[in-house]
Amino acid sequence: RKIHRHLTLVHPAIYLSIAILSGVICLFALRANNEHMITLRDAVFVADKTSGDVNGSLKSLQSYVTAHMNTDLDTGKGSVYPPIQLKYTYERLLQAEVSSVQSQKTQLYTQAQIYCQQQDPVDFSGRNRVPCIENYVQSHNAAAAVIPVSLYEFSFTSPLWSPDLAGLSMILAIVGFGLFLLSLIARKVSKD
Repeated sequence: RKIHRHLTLVHPAIYLSIAILSGVICLFALRANNEHMITLRDAVFVADKTSGDVNGSLKSLQSYVTAHMNTDLDTGKGSVYPPIQLKYTYERLLQAEVSSVQSQKTQLYTQAQIYCQQQDPVDFSGRNRVPCIENYVQSHNAAAAVIPVSLYEFSFTSPLWSPDLAGLSMILAIVGFGLFLLSLIARKVSKD
């Protein structure tokens, strides 16, 4: 009875106005969340391309996406690629690995020559040393390490609800619309 009286004191249009205003604020806040996520995502791409602070910008993006609604980076079930790929960082790492292996192979060949010369110091023609060097290089082969691409691909998911402006205005819009409906029902019941 007390709730019925409170619901009939306030005109339903006020509840509806609160719901509509909160809904509009929620839409603008959701849009702002998404735009800020895009800015942070672009900062990750720039940092990746320019060898900047990739970890810092990636951490900022992750903390923002996981704490705000409408910032989902997941591209959907049909997508082939994850939304964040550190392409340039991965390519730089691959190039460094190839350079390292080339350096190791050069050192290995030098070590093979020294080893084989010690094994047969009287051979000046090199006829016996060539097979020795080939065997040494094959037995001490330096191969490039396999670097998984998945270590440089990221996908973050946003929550369904978050306690930011968008989330709070969404709650207020839902409560306002609920009170509007209850107020209409209470007025209809009191007239009958």
